[in-house]
Amino acid sequence: MTGFPYEPGEALVTFVDVLRWRALQQPEQRTFTFLAEGETEEGQLTAAELDRRARAIGALLQRCGAIRERVLLLFPPGLDFIAAFFGCLYGAAVAVPAYPPEPARLSRTLPRLRSVVADSRPSVVLTTSAVLALAEHLFDEAPELRALRWVATDDVPASLAADWLDPAVDGDTLAFLQYTSGSTAAPKGVMVSHRNLLTNQHAIRLIFQNTRDCICVSWLPTYHDMGLIGQVLHPLYVGGRSVLMSPLAFLQHPVRWLRAISRYRATLCTAPNFAFDLCVRKVSAEQKGGLDLSSWSRAINGAEPVRAETLERFATAFEPCGFRREAFYPVYGLAEATLLVSGGPLGTVTLPATVSASALERHEVVAVPDDGRGVRRMVACGQPAPGHRVEVVDPDSLVRCRPDQVGEIWVSGGSVAQGYWNRPLETAQTFGARLADTHEGPFLRTGDLGVLRDGRLFVTGRLKDLIIVQGRNHYPQDIERTVERVHAALRAGCGAAFSLEVDGAERLVVAQEIERHARDVNMGELTAAIRQAVAEEHDLQVDAIVLLKAGGLPKTSSGKIQRRACRDLILAGSADVVGEWRLSVLRAA
Repeated sequence: MTGFPYEPGEALVTFVDVLRWRALQQPEQRTFTFLAEGETEEGQLTAAELDRRARAIGALLQRCGAIRERVLLLFPPGLDFIAAFFGCLYGAAVAVPAYPPEPARLSRTLPRLRSVVADSRPSVVLTTSAVLALAEHLFDEAPELRALRWVATDDVPASLAADWLDPAVDGDTLAFLQYTSGSTAAPKGVMVSHRNLLTNQHAIRLIFQNTRDCICVSWLPTYHDMGLIGQVLHPLYVGGRSVLMSPLAFLQHPVRWLRAISRYRATLCTAPNFAFDLCVRKVSAEQKGGLDLSSWSRAINGAEPVRAETLERFATAFEPCGFRREAFYPVYGLAEATLLVSGGPLGTVTLPATVSASALERHEVVAVPDDGRGVRRMVACGQPAPGHRVEVVDPDSLVRCRPDQVGEIWVSGGSVAQGYWNRPLETAQTFGARLADTHEGPFLRTGDLGVLRDGRLFVTGRLKDLIIVQGRNHYPQDIERTVERVHAALRAGCGAAFSLEVDGAERLVVAQEIERHARDVNMGELTAAIRQAVAEEHDLQVDAIVLLKAGGLPKTSSGKIQRRACRDLILAGSADVVGEWRLSVLRAA
């Protein structure tokens, strides 16, 4: 970093510097607001107040001997998490954001926490007094948590701020471990340094031209990179404001997010595909009447991949509320690159590229007219972030792909993280890639498939999720899109397609949630319609269809479909099944 955007003569190299500078220059600016139930202002934090709380928590961590140690953050949605995160930065401790397991869903939520604890080996747990009071129930299920030192940050005396000592940290100092979503494998701790953070923030600011007028409204989990870096750290970085609510508040009533955008005149709001679709389905005509979305100039969609249909549906539904379709900015990113890899630039209209479906099965991109049959619509995720390099590489030969050839997305630049915590072999394999012919590198191997056309990045899917049947490549999201269109009873964005080996051959399995009100649907007719649609659209035979209860499909905290976890649940007989059809006996490969 060469300096801060609004103080060019002063070099700021850590996020401690950023908050300290904001606390001096904009001490009384209301930086963070939390909405209880997504509606009522429950708490506020100015830059000066956040600095004081961070110094108090940082001093406590220094007193505990937690410098350079991992500190687990277990917080419900709210401002306490933000204070604790910065407290770790101020105390030179390594923050490990996580989410407290839900007592009613321990079997689903506790295994991930135990995995994170076993991998990161924290010495201290920061939480709230309310969560601490419930911790005894966790100890029975996870006794290893009892041995950790637990601290309720809302009980930390404000007077401790005076004892804080400025930590000896620099750009290379490890700031936090961002655990991956686990959409295709067990969560891994991505090592994000202060330099990674500031480099990525600088790139985000340049791409979206954000200033102190930036106002974010977010329901995204703050323990996830999209929520933490994009909607908490970025507004602070540019001197803007962030209004937060819990994910549950949004999921219960999506209109709460849109009302807050309207109320606070938000300019920059980010969400994955499913959130925009949920708003289309759940926000009524009457509720739309009270919305004014004209201030929303940067509607960031980060998904895998971004769906053209989603953008079109949302724009059509909310244009009467002042939303402008040119406000959509699809982006691409991942935890291993801190957050953003590509996006923007501002002023470009998001027009999907229509390509041949059969050519895409051969990993080739051939533009065709949008006549509706045998085509796929791909959305560009902008240009590579300034100061970063993106290459599309054949994952087998490790040579650059042709401009019309789909390959693995490789990334280099200052946002690429330091590697995986305590995983040297996987770090070398993922973060140390080099081109076979020129030996250029190192690059981050993202595991995502895509193509670069005219300088714009199109993401086509995940390498590990690719379905290969009779030598042909099929992207699961294409099959899932076909299935969800079959009947109104099938929930959009809530299906998973994957393959299993049966009698030495790969067979296609489709899992799909149905709406809660759709239990009276004839399951036989529904599965027959799904088989017919997939056969006509993809020339594929479906070997099994599993219909799931609403909410029964495993997803990550950012809404990514966990296809492998879904497969494992079905094979174990643990899925919430309401109906099924099987041609073959399913068993794992």
